[in-house]
Amino acid sequence: MSHTISGSDFQNLSFNGTLVGETGINAALCGTWGCPVLLVTGDEATCAEGVQLLGAGLTTVAVKRGLGAYSARMLPAVRARELIEEGAKRALADTKAVRPYDPGSPCEIRVEYKNTTEPDTMRFRQGVERVDDRTIVSRAETWWEAWQGFYF
Repeated sequence: MSHTISGSDFQNLSFNGTLVGETGINAALCGTWGCPVLLVTGDEATCAEGVQLLGAGLTTVAVKRGLGAYSARMLPAVRARELIEEGAKRALADTKAVRPYDPGSPCEIRVEYKNTTEPDTMRFRQGVERVDDRTIVSRAETWWEAWQGFYF
């Protein structure tokens, strides 16, 4: 989860107590409109996060292994494309394998920042509470409403 929303100032993000990264964000966004995430590709950690969050029915294709914040051991591009294409075919063969992700209602989005500046500006948004000098919480009836309070 080290580059969740790449370039952002936060280090921990959770939906109703479940720590999530980019896979969780995208799954919740898709789930808002009843669309399941059937395929996750990326590094091994991303694929593991996806299965943990969305279940064993999720098709994953790991095309690299993260070695550090700025390095990875990657499959050759031609092989990665072949594996992703095969994975997409498997995923689309059973569109009911994964249910649309819903973090639950009501929803609390908790964000822990690396600094104190951003939480200070966020506290004036409707539905957003500054919990401590580095943490904000956005609460609403649905994930989408809570996300809008936090992200927009």
